[in-house]
Amino acid sequence: MKDGVNGVALAVFIFFFLVVTVMGFVASRWRRAENANNLDEWGLGGRSFGTWVTWFLLGGDLYTAYTFVAVPAAIYAGGAAGFFAVPYTILCYPLVFTFLPRLWSVSHKHGYVTSSDFVRGRFGSKGLSLALALTGILATMPYIALQLVGIQAVLDVMGVGGGSNWFMKDLPLLIAFGVLAAYTYSSGLRAPALIAFVKDALIYIVIIVAIVYIPIKLGGFDDIFAKAGEAFAVENPATGKPRGSLVTGPDAQWAYATLALGSAMALFLYPHSVTAVLSSRSRNVIRRNTTILPLYSLMLGLLAILGFMALAAGVKVKNGQLAIPQLFENMFPDWFTGVAFAAIGIGALVPAAIMSIAAANLFTRNIYKDFIKPDATPEHEAKVSKLSSLLVKVGALAFVLTMDKTVAINFQLLGGIWILQTVPALVGGLFTRWCHRWALLGGWAAGMIYGTWRAYDTPSATQDHFGNTNLIPLIGEKGYIGLTAFVLNVIVVIVLTFVLRKLGAPDGVDQTKASDYTADAGDPGVVEKLPAATAGAPGGH
Repeated sequence: MKDGVNGVALAVFIFFFLVVTVMGFVASRWRRAENANNLDEWGLGGRSFGTWVTWFLLGGDLYTAYTFVAVPAAIYAGGAAGFFAVPYTILCYPLVFTFLPRLWSVSHKHGYVTSSDFVRGRFGSKGLSLALALTGILATMPYIALQLVGIQAVLDVMGVGGGSNWFMKDLPLLIAFGVLAAYTYSSGLRAPALIAFVKDALIYIVIIVAIVYIPIKLGGFDDIFAKAGEAFAVENPATGKPRGSLVTGPDAQWAYATLALGSAMALFLYPHSVTAVLSSRSRNVIRRNTTILPLYSLMLGLLAILGFMALAAGVKVKNGQLAIPQLFENMFPDWFTGVAFAAIGIGALVPAAIMSIAAANLFTRNIYKDFIKPDATPEHEAKVSKLSSLLVKVGALAFVLTMDKTVAINFQLLGGIWILQTVPALVGGLFTRWCHRWALLGGWAAGMIYGTWRAYDTPSATQDHFGNTNLIPLIGEKGYIGLTAFVLNVIVVIVLTFVLRKLGAPDGVDQTKASDYTADAGDPGVVEKLPAATAGAPGGH
């Protein structure tokens, strides 16, 4: 790390930060609606985004600053096992092609703003809807915190925020947080949608330059992999085993495969993913995006290789999350280091904005409106959601400022296990209503309890708790805890459904019909932009 503040890099970083700040506030006038005081406009951008805006928005949403920092950091720390992120982003698109268009259609037909809205309408159960809403909010909070961790990592490497007291040390992060909160409150989903163009352009430029420029400086890829292999062969004093490997060994194959599959199943069930999907203007936009989003997987594969480059360059950091920012500062001219840091910083702002909006929408529609104020008007809903988005960001900021960073990381990993438990109700509900609503709630509870318990009982790379993989019952191989919990969830749902239907337990009212799941924009009865009088009504047409 260079002594003092890297002034040139900081100046470039501030320039791009100011550019996206202006764009964030200007976005409130982009595709402005006559009445912006409802969740359709503030929380879903008017459901009007086309293919390319949706592509950039989803890319900005799913490929975050944490991805930019953590994926190559995982390679840097342990080797090839960290590459699981690449196949899972490839696997997920054929999976989501089967259900996302259906979710878009039924949501636009009935004016659903969240996935929990759909579950409530499909199964007639506010309890099940509440369970999924709480799961989404819990899984999203530490995810937002990690975006702020990404910004903090960049600031640390630039030498910013080294004051003598906590306030001066964290002042740059507080400023970034304040600006993010202000333009998200003002512009809603339009702000990250517009900023995503800059974010993705910067990331692609930085990765293309890095994958060409850094190997030239390090003597080519042969030398990079040779030096990385030597570094992985060094014995870890704590475990007595090699630090990692260039190729995943046979003992790790079940863990690698189940982690990739489980992560692929969960990726588009996060509230921020659903929010970005529902903001598009037609189901064909979603179908086209599942075919072109894999371009980001190519970018992710190149990004992962930076972990090997950091080893070959001799980067030494106590916190692995700093490895890639430090590699950039060591390898690039100061001005381009600023560009790279701006890409990471803006890569944090876009998803943090979308995540806070998604969590706020869940609270407003599925907690506040369903249980606290059922007669809330669309205008009141929008106001509550705006205020909730601020509180969500404050909670994420508290994570970063008051807790060990590994706490946020571990809870984010736990979030993946939790989100997987929403698959039977959300994805299953898009194709069948055979499962009983109480059985789905019981399966969700079983999966949540088992997954949380096993994760807590499993050591992680940095702590004694919240690991991702443990022995799979009956099989005896090491596998992803989230997938094991999901299988338990499904078994409980099936068994309880048979029992409850045998006992004649009352079923909820299904507000949907078969044609709703294939409806497109322009079809009769499809909600294009909700009228003020019906924007918040469940099942409103």
